[in-house]
Amino acid sequence: MSSESITVHLIGDSTVADKAASERPETGWGTPFSERFDDSVTVENHARNGRSTRTFLEEGRWQPVVRDLAETHYVFVQFGHNDEVPSKEQHTTEAEFEANLEKFVEETREHGAEAVLLTPIARRHFDEGGDPTDTHRVYSELTRNVARERGVALVDMDARSRSLLRELGPEGSKSLYNHLSPGEHPNYPQGVTDDTHFSEQGARRMAELVLEGIDELELGLAAHVVRDDR
Repeated sequence: MSSESITVHLIGDSTVADKAASERPETGWGTPFSERFDDSVTVENHARNGRSTRTFLEEGRWQPVVRDLAETHYVFVQFGHNDEVPSKEQHTTEAEFEANLEKFVEETREHGAEAVLLTPIARRHFDEGGDPTDTHRVYSELTRNVARERGVALVDMDARSRSLLRELGPEGSKSLYNHLSPGEHPNYPQGVTDDTHFSEQGARRMAELVLEGIDELELGLAAHVVRDDR
């Protein structure tokens, strides 16, 4: 097992993407995730800020991924943040969103690779009772539907991240997201309160949740995770 070369392709939006130096300390979970495997695994992070399933396809970002796929590859697909917002240029209808996810899955499988669908990670919103609100309800359910109907491995990051938010509470969960006071970081001189994108610590926690999902799914990839006992 250890001698085979495995590639994990990540496709998605800003919550997954590697960040430019000017965006730090905002961090996508794909960055710490890529550091958690032994030398037989290469992680290719194709995720980009602001993309939906539709714009990822329209901009020709999927085709180079498909071209490179082989039997020892995985494709992790996490969209929804931009697809679901009707006022955004990247908006994707519910039917289109399902069709696009199915396209990613089918074309991955045509090349003998394994697709893994992830529901979008929760935004940090709490109701008056201090319970995390279901910020992606419809598009997460669409993702679950495609996984169920197509027999695709699913990591339910929406449910997992809401469980983490519930555990940490309204105050403790701020550390997971890009919350900075004025003057705290030169990239955000006025400070920032961002309940969608992650801090470095938050990205690490989200990557841990993905790795837990990989373990529970008993993917072959799980054998190549370097355990982090911090």
